[in-house]
Amino acid sequence: MSRKGPTDDGDELLARLGSLTAQARELAQLQRSRVELAVALQRGMLPRDLPEAPGLQLAVRYAPAYQGLNVGGDWYDAFTMPDGRIGLSIGDVQGHNIEAAAFMGQVRVGLRALASVTSEPGELLARTNDLILSLGTDLFATCTFMRLDPATGVLESARAGHIPHIWATADGRSGVSGDEGGPPLGVEQGMEYPVMRHRLTTGGVFVLVTDGVVEGPSLSLDEGLDKVVRLAGVAAVAGLEAGALAAAVIKMAGTVGHEDDAAVLVVGHDGAVGRL
Repeated sequence: MSRKGPTDDGDELLARLGSLTAQARELAQLQRSRVELAVALQRGMLPRDLPEAPGLQLAVRYAPAYQGLNVGGDWYDAFTMPDGRIGLSIGDVQGHNIEAAAFMGQVRVGLRALASVTSEPGELLARTNDLILSLGTDLFATCTFMRLDPATGVLESARAGHIPHIWATADGRSGVSGDEGGPPLGVEQGMEYPVMRHRLTTGGVFVLVTDGVVEGPSLSLDEGLDKVVRLAGVAAVAGLEAGALAAAVIKMAGTVGHEDDAAVLVVGHDGAVGRL
């Protein structure tokens, strides 16, 4: 009767370890490819250009959470609507995978498409909500949509489960918006979204962010929003450009203590042409 010796046992163990290592490498490569695809998908769906109007400043910053093999579905958007006003949106899709990134694209495109039918923010969110539910997905998204008239500075806003925006004026006032909102998009049929009116004054700014910028294990939501309020207040009084403020706000994403998508959209008016 033959009996395997220590050498045979060692060879078999090494072979098994080699096989497991190869499988682990294949799985890691597959996951890495999925992450790279999702990041490319995200970046490809975000707008390349921003609308322009006399005196109006728009600035955006985006930091995808692709470290740790997680990718989320945050987005921002800004586009000129058929009536000449400017549509602005920012949002966050549930989940951190390629499905979330793809769903983000569907929501963003849906908002743009429906804005050609109605640009009223509350009705637009309501129609987008019903559209998402008709797709039969289990995902949902938070979102803020604003309609800005660059000629008058009137800004109308509706919120679907998203964190509130921040505002600041050149005379030193600043704060967190107390706008009433509705539930996230894709949760329940037939929802209503209240519309609030604001005014973009000369030197003033509005800052829209996703929660990856202002909330995490190292920073509570209230603390994060307060930090953005201070940054916006300083920027408005000092007359900083929207791009500088957006860059300062996105840096906060590195202080919240987690790896999550982070998006910033800043709307400002520099008073260079005309007066709002």
